[in-house]
Amino acid sequence: QVQLVESGGGLVQAGGSLRLSCAASGRTYSIYAMGWFRQAPGEEREFVAAITRSAGSTAYADSVKGRFTISRDNAKNTVYLQMNSLKPEDTAVYYCAARGSSFPPIMRHRHGYDYWGQGTQVTVSS
Repeated sequence: QVQLVESGGGLVQAGGSLRLSCAASGRTYSIYAMGWFRQAPGEEREFVAAITRSAGSTAYADSVKGRFTISRDNAKNTVYLQMNSLKPEDTAVYYCAARGSSFPPIMRHRHGYDYWGQGTQVTVSS
C-alpha cells in the first residue's frame, strides 16, 4: 500500500501563488507516476498535471499550462505543484494521486490511478 498526504493549500488572492506538496509513504518503490487532480463543488474531478518517476515526462491540463509546474523529489518521495498566477476558477480541492503502471507513461484519467490523498483546499479570491 501507498499513503499520500497533501499539504500547502489555503486562501490566496487572484494573481498569487501557492505550492502544494504530496508526501508518499509505504511501498513507494511501486510508484511509477504521480499526478494532481482537482474537484470544484458540483464538478467532476479533473486532471491538472502528471509526472513520471524519472521526471522525464510531464503533462498539464490546458487550463493550467504555463502557470502550474509539477516536479518531484524521489529522495523525499514527494511531488510538488507550484501554482502561479492563480485565478478564481482554480478554486477546488486538490488531490494527489499515484499509479504503479508505466503504460501509458502519462495518465490523464482519474481511473488510471491506484492511490489517492485526502485532498487540500485551494481558494482563490477575486
